[in-house]
Amino acid sequence: MFELLNTIDNPVDLRALHPAALAPLADELRAFILHSVSHTGGHLSANLGTVELSIALHYVFDTPMDRIVWDVGHQAYAHKILTGRREAMASIRQLGGISGFPRRSESRYDAFGTAHSSTSISAALGMAVAAQLKGEHRHCIAVIGDGALSGGMTFEAMNNAGLHKNLPLLVILNDNDMSISPAVGALRYHLGELKELVASASLFETLGFNYSGPINGHDLNALVPALLAMRNLRGPRLLHIVTEKGHGYSPAATDPVLYHGPGKFEPVQGILPAAPGKPTYTQIFGQWLCDEAENDPRVVAITPAMREGSGLVEFERRFPDRYFDVGIAEQHALTFAAGLAAEGLKPVVAIYSTFLQRAYDQLIHDIAIQNLPVVFAIDRAGIVGADGATHNGAFDIAYLRCVPNLTIMAPADENECRQMLHTALLLEGPSAVRYPRGTGRGIAASMALQTLPVGKGEIRRTSTQPEGYRIAFLAFGSMLLPALEAAKTFDATVANMRFIKPLDADLVKQLSLDHDWLVTLEEGCVLGGVGSACLEQLISAGHSPPVLQLGFNDQFIEHGAPEKVLGLCGLDTPGIVHSVEAFLSLHGREFSNNGAVTGNVSVQATA
Repeated sequence: MFELLNTIDNPVDLRALHPAALAPLADELRAFILHSVSHTGGHLSANLGTVELSIALHYVFDTPMDRIVWDVGHQAYAHKILTGRREAMASIRQLGGISGFPRRSESRYDAFGTAHSSTSISAALGMAVAAQLKGEHRHCIAVIGDGALSGGMTFEAMNNAGLHKNLPLLVILNDNDMSISPAVGALRYHLGELKELVASASLFETLGFNYSGPINGHDLNALVPALLAMRNLRGPRLLHIVTEKGHGYSPAATDPVLYHGPGKFEPVQGILPAAPGKPTYTQIFGQWLCDEAENDPRVVAITPAMREGSGLVEFERRFPDRYFDVGIAEQHALTFAAGLAAEGLKPVVAIYSTFLQRAYDQLIHDIAIQNLPVVFAIDRAGIVGADGATHNGAFDIAYLRCVPNLTIMAPADENECRQMLHTALLLEGPSAVRYPRGTGRGIAASMALQTLPVGKGEIRRTSTQPEGYRIAFLAFGSMLLPALEAAKTFDATVANMRFIKPLDADLVKQLSLDHDWLVTLEEGCVLGGVGSACLEQLISAGHSPPVLQLGFNDQFIEHGAPEKVLGLCGLDTPGIVHSVEAFLSLHGREFSNNGAVTGNVSVQATA
């Protein structure tokens, strides 16, 4: 089925082909990507659009001596297949399998890890300067596309690169008119005009780049000669190619958003409508925001190019004048929200935990210091699954809770998420509600909008153990359900803490007085997390019971199915039970058959 592709184990094999064989190879490679992704799930539309580009780059350039940086990294499947990972594609984005993004530790052909966008030109520029300083002769190529050009960092890099007149730097602008959502902004229209008429002094030439294009990025007879010509030039160069997301598979070309990151599907039938099920947290957020906007004309929504992922499709349809997609520009998104808030509007920034990291200074400088009422709806908090370390929402608790003026909440179920979002919208300062990817416990969200008492948790289960043997679980957000299940083993008290900041200091103190051991649970990093906040509170109150902090250890967490990854992190019910058993054993306790905590018989009695 893939007779020609099966002969390509590395780019050396590719470069041995006659030019006439490249187009048939592209057909096989595209078919292989469709076959592979339909069996594993993964990124499809963007990768179908970069087949010819991947072939041409490895055919023309001497990789891995020449460096290729892919931006954004989810368009690099063809690159992976051509660089020795064809068979490994069966494990892509799965636990123990290869990453869905370029990764330096995975292959010497992955010159730089990229999963967030707009980083490639900076990285390739650094590589080009390094090559020059070391006296090494190599080309450094940044492939930027999929909306990444809307990120301001690309222009920071180009502004710097234009000063280096002799650097071996080539930028490939993969212009497919899309990010994940359709591309937005004035630059999109400027590129559209370039396609019709290329002026001698383009935007890129003004920045110091030798500009060429646009050319058809699916025509190898045009692409290979253009790259050969660019290879022979010196200094910063930019080749503008035009590609189609989903090229070669009509369902993906027709609806590249739907086929951006599908699960498993049958290629002949395409993606079928999903059966109705429990609403996701993202859907709960989207419905809540529409309800609030219906009642309050001051409510506006902002997203950095994640309309579908953040649940804003319906909001845009119903309230187009109050919907703002700013492109892949998280820093701008936050300061833009600050400006709206300064004028009395109620901005809600819908953003993934991992992308909020990219705008930390704006969060502090422009929003928190001025105590502006901006609501952060933080999606994908915790484990996200197949996208792995670059996309896991592991750090938001730690990097947010140290910021003054900021209120932070973590819902334990869908209804609590809706009510927390409503509570956040009514606060006079900045606030954040962090919720996980996917569905919750199946708790119906009340259509009524109610405020929660700020900084107050609740007891959800009470221990009946006698004094001296009592355990309390302090569960935050998504950890409530596994905590309730694990508590049955120990007859433990369980508190749904609700607020990360302000922490319910009275509840923490009371639990420490009434129990002999405390266990904090959070779907986030332990270092600097909310478990640490509990310890800080206990120390300041003069209480020091033994405390077990459960969360993510000091390491980056690999990709894989969320339930498997949470299990490896010890944050599913069996993992929690195991950790608590080990913790209690360390403190001289074990368990009887009925689940009661008893004295540890292995401890020797003394006279």
